[in-house]
Amino acid sequence: MTQDGVAQTGAPANSAEQPYPVRSVAVKVAQWIERLGSIWVEGQVTQINLRPGTRTAFLVLRDASVDMSLSLTCDPDLLRRLPVPLTEGSRVVVYGKLHFFTGRGTVSLRVTEIRAVGIGELLARIERLKALLTAEGLFDARLKRPLPFLPATIGLITGRASAAERDVLSVAQNRWPAVRFVIRNTAVQGPTAVPQMLEALAELDRDPDVEVIVLARGGGSVEDLLAFSDEALCRAVAAARTPIVSAIGHEPDNPLLDLVADLRAATPTDAAKRIVPDAAAELAGVREMRARSAAALRGWVQREEHTIAQLRSRPVLADPLRELNHRHDELERLRTAARRTVDQLLRSESTTTLHLREKLTAVGPAATLARGYAVVQRVAGPERHVVRSIDDSPAGSQLRIRVADGAVTAAALGTQRLTPETTDEKRT
Repeated sequence: MTQDGVAQTGAPANSAEQPYPVRSVAVKVAQWIERLGSIWVEGQVTQINLRPGTRTAFLVLRDASVDMSLSLTCDPDLLRRLPVPLTEGSRVVVYGKLHFFTGRGTVSLRVTEIRAVGIGELLARIERLKALLTAEGLFDARLKRPLPFLPATIGLITGRASAAERDVLSVAQNRWPAVRFVIRNTAVQGPTAVPQMLEALAELDRDPDVEVIVLARGGGSVEDLLAFSDEALCRAVAAARTPIVSAIGHEPDNPLLDLVADLRAATPTDAAKRIVPDAAAELAGVREMRARSAAALRGWVQREEHTIAQLRSRPVLADPLRELNHRHDELERLRTAARRTVDQLLRSESTTTLHLREKLTAVGPAATLARGYAVVQRVAGPERHVVRSIDDSPAGSQLRIRVADGAVTAAALGTQRLTPETTDEKRT
């Protein structure tokens, strides 16, 4: 189409003034769909309309993960020739070509081949999805969220009036009557199961009062439990903020939901037991702990009383003043002995001091002077020098002679040196 609004093919441009007629649009859509050619499509059969005497059978093929479906048409003989009769809920792979009916404005897939999806193929697909989710870390144990010890409100997703719902409610209320449930009844198998469970899960996860969510259903075949291995459901459970408990079937059943959930319960009854504590058992546990605590406290008090009795029986605590009196008497003895020792030491030292004083007095200058000796000093101005030799006092020296009772001033008239003979004469 050019800028002047005219198509390159010569056709008028489409606008409010020049709209396409319905037949043109229908023809164009039919031409576009015709280009797709024949294709293979997988889904779950949700409706079969096969009337006797008609030349066309009508079916509805639904995507199990989302709320989308596709109309199918085929030859009735194609359904009758199938080795296993086709029923609603069967998973199939069909081959056909899309047709747009211009008269009604509808699209239908004209099917020429129908293949049932076998159990082996379903299991292989589940294993491939399991490997993919494992590689992405959705099964990692570190991502598991702990469950609350006593949830006040529990979200329950299960089939309407199912045995799983009765088991969970009865067991939980018997264990803890005050527990509250928010129940969302959904399909648990078939083409509508996954969309309904996804909607219920999102609603419960948004509820701030719901502390844990349980997905429960009884046992069944691999086909019955396919919804619980759906990729969309597994990813929604992994992304939920609320802890999720998987309670699907019996012990041999193991859908992928068990691996991605925060807790896997073997049965719905087991889920109720693991989520809700038993009031009677908890009260019995409290009584047991109280009894054990009381026994431990009594034992501790008895041990402490025994220890105190042993301490009180010791002499130092039985008569606390006895040791003080004993120490007082010993202290008095020590004080008396110390005083006696000090007095004796003082007397001994006093006697020694007296003897020393007498010796000093006997050999002192005063005693020497009293025996007739004198100290001669030569006076030279203000200085005085003791005369020890005749050379210290030449003739004419002024002398000061100190005797026992005073001093005599004299002058040296001369000197005379003593000889041995003179010394002997003086001695005689």
